[in-house]
Amino acid sequence: MIELRTPAEIDQMRAAGTFVAEVLTALTAATAVGVNLLELDAIAHSMIRERGAESCYIDYHPAFGASPFGKVLCTSVNDAALHGLPHDYTLLDGDLISLDFAANVEGWVADSAVSVIVGTARAEDVRLIEITQLSLDAAIATAVVGNRIGDISAAIGRVGQENGFTVNTDFGGHGVGRTMHGDPHIPNDGRPGRGLPLRAGLVFAIEPWLMQTTDRIFTDPDGWTLRSLDGSRAAHIEHTVAITDDGPIILTARAA
Repeated sequence: MIELRTPAEIDQMRAAGTFVAEVLTALTAATAVGVNLLELDAIAHSMIRERGAESCYIDYHPAFGASPFGKVLCTSVNDAALHGLPHDYTLLDGDLISLDFAANVEGWVADSAVSVIVGTARAEDVRLIEITQLSLDAAIATAVVGNRIGDISAAIGRVGQENGFTVNTDFGGHGVGRTMHGDPHIPNDGRPGRGLPLRAGLVFAIEPWLMQTTDRIFTDPDGWTLRSLDGSRAAHIEHTVAITDDGPIILTARAA
């Protein structure tokens, strides 16, 4: 069911967005050569406890997951594109990691992701992240009253394809509110002018993700981590966005 939020409810959602942004900022600062993925998950877990928030991941068990997720953070490294299950892995110089985090604060959920290069950057990884960010920026720019879901999807797909990437549509954006995943689904490619009309009060996560040389994925033996079929690297960037009569509001915007 698609729900519209009142301006007052969107204001209430800001606390969750701010907290998710703060956690990702802290995790980005902590991401370095020699840091273990389990350490990053522990930082996020500690911040959840201190804030009195609730994890959206730890008990999450959708049909595509092998078991309850069991952690509070997704850590997708190198060829892992999405849903990376934190495990005993120590980050190496040159790794590319995507950090995806969602939390419930005072009954409202926000969801966001960022991609980070650890230590020495490869030019192709920098470009991958830049194009993923441009895809998100283009999508948010179209998230205005009077457009349609297809305009958001088409913006993501266009930027990716114009820059030489193929785009996977198996997983994409989604409604956010009292729960982490709701309607509408927002594919990462589509046709402009199609789909649900955008109205003030819609709140959803927009999350482009790209892989360097493929659009195909497979599930890791851990039952959660989705990896590129050819072993190429992936980037994933996401924001929770509210549609208003005055334009889109990025609820999970991080401090510059």
